[in-house]
Amino acid sequence: MTDLPPSVLRLPRAVWREGAFVETADRAVPAETPVALVYDGGTQAVMMASPADAEDFAVGFSLTEGIVGSVSEIESLEVVDQGIGLEARMWLAKNPARDLGARRRALAGPTGCGLCGVDSLAQAVKPARVVASDTVFTAAEVHEALEALSRAQTLNFATRAAHGAAFWSPAEGLVAVREDVGRHNALDKLAGHLARTDRDVATGFIVLSSRVSVEMIQKSAVIGAGLVVAVSAPTALGVRMAEEAGVTLAAIARGDGFEVFTHPHRIVADKASKNAALRKV
Repeated sequence: MTDLPPSVLRLPRAVWREGAFVETADRAVPAETPVALVYDGGTQAVMMASPADAEDFAVGFSLTEGIVGSVSEIESLEVVDQGIGLEARMWLAKNPARDLGARRRALAGPTGCGLCGVDSLAQAVKPARVVASDTVFTAAEVHEALEALSRAQTLNFATRAAHGAAFWSPAEGLVAVREDVGRHNALDKLAGHLARTDRDVATGFIVLSSRVSVEMIQKSAVIGAGLVVAVSAPTALGVRMAEEAGVTLAAIARGDGFEVFTHPHRIVADKASKNAALRKV
């Protein structure tokens, strides 16, 4: 493998097979670095993440964690390489209601941690934003999106150690994919990209390579996705949160089918059923 994607390193390793070392060669592994989220000169959180797409990560984290309500509140953003990690330095529009001190996370977040440092049970299971999208998709479109995500995961293909989050629409196919060693980070990066490009999220849906826990639904609801499709299984709290948020959750998605856990009306059998559903909207 000569052309490695960003955020990949080659490291030496010895291979043990059948009771002996059989070879010594390099292996592609994902890079991982601390990323400090800094607002108005103060650090709010430090997360371990893949270093690629740091600007998207900073914007997406700010949105899905409720630091800002829209990307327009971030007046400036600069990513600075400090050698030992990255600093995403953001300056925010003045907002008297914003209290960063009350939300500051006291602990550095391990890779992809979605709830590290929250200081109450209520904050951990806070209600998700309710999604009102009426867009309907066919089962074939769900499968097409899954295949597109699999083909686009260059970091995971090189390392077998990265999660992916993608946005797919019937009109454009795979619009964007973001990868990271942390599944929450990948989704935050996708959220940031969609916000920075002013994407109409109602036109498509989110596809995840990972399991769907509660914070993945909370973040997806902030993005505004009516449908979330995941390769892996959901947690019970993730299903409950999807039901409350009005999100259609399809999981355990494979080439031969998938399972719909909440709000199944957004997925129909074929284009004829989709057209009939659209006429009712």
